[in-house]
Amino acid sequence: MTRQELIDLIRSRRSFLCVGLDTDPAKMPAHLQGTADGVFLFNKAIIDATIDLCVAYKPNLAFYEAMGLDGMRQLKLTMDYLHSLGKPAFTIADAKRGDIGNTSERYARAYLDPRGDFDFDAITVAPYMGSDSVQPFTTVQGKWVILLALTSNKGAFDFQLTASADGTPLYQRVLAQSRQWGGDDNMMYVVGATKAEMLADVRRVVPGSFLLVPGVGAQGGSLDEVCRHGMTADCSLLVNSSRGIIYASQGEDFAEAARAEAAKLQRQMAAWL
Repeated sequence: MTRQELIDLIRSRRSFLCVGLDTDPAKMPAHLQGTADGVFLFNKAIIDATIDLCVAYKPNLAFYEAMGLDGMRQLKLTMDYLHSLGKPAFTIADAKRGDIGNTSERYARAYLDPRGDFDFDAITVAPYMGSDSVQPFTTVQGKWVILLALTSNKGAFDFQLTASADGTPLYQRVLAQSRQWGGDDNMMYVVGATKAEMLADVRRVVPGSFLLVPGVGAQGGSLDEVCRHGMTADCSLLVNSSRGIIYASQGEDFAEAARAEAAKLQRQMAAWL
């Protein structure tokens, strides 16, 4: 999906919501636990209930890798279903990869290659190892790198806000340096919603880039604050909610409850758009 196609999808659906498919079998409704392809059936129901309210889905690969081979099969079934839909959605492999160049090239092939099993539109990448760990992902035609910049976890303060001699925080150096590796048409950045007041500083370095913003909902981030500080004329935001949507209910009405929570966010987003 190109940048313009993503912008058009945001405008048509009046939404910039990304639904995180962080599917934990232990948290699924009881009637799906222990059933064949229960994870896929759960994901499919969530997708069917929210596809018209969101523009993106973000499976966190850890949840699928933890289930071994069957977990990866559930992921493939989910991706095959998303690709089969007439309604498009931007797909993100939340993998947080980042290794030496030849290894990153293999990660890119595994998750982004249209001829592969998954064919995601984008993958999250950790920038700590520098350019040769990131650039192999940027060479896959038509695909996106989503670089970790300013995350919402407690440990983010250990490194990301550390200032260099000139006073520039490390995360801003990452933003600036990465502009040499990709542009607004193939690189996004992760900026946590719980750091919403710092979005203005982010925008001074990457004024037009798309930002993937987790932390709205269960983690306490404010959608209004994210929009106030981070929205551009093209929106340039994907705001992710995972637990607050997919686990809105653990009963047989889980899909309806997920839709209701997604609809609340979509209405807020429509107002901002």
